[in-house]
Amino acid sequence: METMTLDKAKATAGSDANLFEPDFVFFEPAALDYPLGRELYRRYQQQGLPIRMTTSHNQVRGIPGETEVQQYRNAKRTLVVGVRRTLKFEQSKPSAEYALPLATGCAGHCHYCYLNTNIGTKPYIRVYVNTDEIFAQAERYIRERAPQITRFEAACTSDPVGIEHITGSLKRAIEFFGDQPLGRLRFVTKFHHVDSLLDARHNKHTRFRFSMNADYVIKNFEPGTSSFEQRLEAAGKVARAGYPLGFILAPLYRFDGWEAGYTDLLERLRQQLAPEALEDLTFELIQHRFTTVAKKLILQRYPKTRLEMNEADRKYKWGKYGRGKYVYPDEQAKELQTHLEQEIARLFPQAKIEYFT
Repeated sequence: METMTLDKAKATAGSDANLFEPDFVFFEPAALDYPLGRELYRRYQQQGLPIRMTTSHNQVRGIPGETEVQQYRNAKRTLVVGVRRTLKFEQSKPSAEYALPLATGCAGHCHYCYLNTNIGTKPYIRVYVNTDEIFAQAERYIRERAPQITRFEAACTSDPVGIEHITGSLKRAIEFFGDQPLGRLRFVTKFHHVDSLLDARHNKHTRFRFSMNADYVIKNFEPGTSSFEQRLEAAGKVARAGYPLGFILAPLYRFDGWEAGYTDLLERLRQQLAPEALEDLTFELIQHRFTTVAKKLILQRYPKTRLEMNEADRKYKWGKYGRGKYVYPDEQAKELQTHLEQEIARLFPQAKIEYFT
């Protein structure tokens, strides 16, 4: 059954320049104790890719590259297949109660991505093969909070749609939560490879969200991802498949003409979105932010970036664990929030805005 799911996911993903296929593959020995690990090992062995073993998915050595930039770009083309041993799930506010750890890392090259801080020294893509153990832990969390609904975010540290053709894990997660009366799944993606997920038995327990932005942001800061048009077409497919749909507008970024840019984005969404999508639609609004660590890494990895990261123009906001980030000053943030909320109310009067942060 698992192999059939993988084969279908790979076939329906199709051929696409933004479809991640690794150049380098590492395996933890323990990954071969699981059916998914063995299937992936066979697949990449048959493809003739260089396979190396690693003692831990957290300690991968030997990714080629003479400079930091070369190593970073090669790491983004590296797949590490491992076992998720830490089954204590992180919190995922405000999106959900818990993060669902199916994978870590993303093949996209979004300049602003917060993963530049969170997994800055390990940018390779890690997939975890012990999904049954991960789902069992999720079920324990659900029981602990009963009779409340417990939400799980599957895209905290990765874009699971971008690697679904490799693992099939997201479809298994969707169907697991489809059978959970008190469990709900959420994830967000910048990729359009959704066909293998359309027939999943979701029972409306999974909210499928797409990250959208103004043309300026997508063109300048989101290389290696699907286009606006591709994401919008995929959103229509997802809505027609009965999934609750959402859009994350992030990062909200103040470029010259940002008001008109975001109005254009929302008007295009309204004009082209499938009618089914309007029945249960949510928006999440997240302003651009960066950390000192992220800025340093971004400038190393994307030295020609046009991303504005001037601390003097920002407000420092303390976060959890004593770490902070730079966000827009209150007045500028309020302008972003007011403009987006007014335009969403005008164009999508029945939609719910879940938060602005």
